[in-house]
Amino acid sequence: MNPYLVLIVEDDQPVRNLITTTLKAHDYRYITAANGETAVIEAASHNPDMILLDLGLPDIDGIEVIQRIRSWSNVPIIVISARSEDEDKIEALDMGADDYITKPFSVGELLARLRVAQRRLSLISSAGMQESVFLNGQLMIDYAAGCAYLNQNELHLTPIEYKILCLLAQNVGKVLTHKYITKNVWGSSWENNVGTLRVFMAALRKKLQTSAQMPQYIQTHVGIGYRMQKVENEHVSNG
Repeated sequence: MNPYLVLIVEDDQPVRNLITTTLKAHDYRYITAANGETAVIEAASHNPDMILLDLGLPDIDGIEVIQRIRSWSNVPIIVISARSEDEDKIEALDMGADDYITKPFSVGELLARLRVAQRRLSLISSAGMQESVFLNGQLMIDYAAGCAYLNQNELHLTPIEYKILCLLAQNVGKVLTHKYITKNVWGSSWENNVGTLRVFMAALRKKLQTSAQMPQYIQTHVGIGYRMQKVENEHVSNG
């Protein structure tokens, strides 16, 4: 049996049935809620490992559900919504959602997004045991020393590049919006900071991509932000 408990928040019964059938077939444990108020109660009562959340709920908007749950929990929240505009995605991610799937969606995509959330949970758990060191493929960050290494070679980063790298690493697998990053790096989310962020991000990516064989650590979500991807250990080089 899969150890993860998933809370499904969806008022559309056919969609809810599709999700529950998929989870059951892959041995996930799950509980369901058909509206926002019930979702908040279930989240507080059962402490699920992940939440699949529709935004268009009959009582309160899913954005409010995210805000209320985020006031006391960092549980991964994956939004599943028919709202496909970038503004809707950005708002949900800014409010604390970890990922966003647009309806209609495939079962394969849903399972892939759940696996991403599981990897993030595993990394958070590992970080709890090794608080001062972050490892991801060939990348290592020694928080205590304030240094980062790629394939055992120290990266020469500016203070801003290092701050951005640490922010992405602490949220590995999660899409961080431009607004979220600029607010955490510069203390504000002014529009001109987004252009500055792109310059620093380009420089950081160049330092992380020293050859064509190197894995891509940072994924761009056009118009939204950036995500640090989990890199499997088999990419580690001995050279």
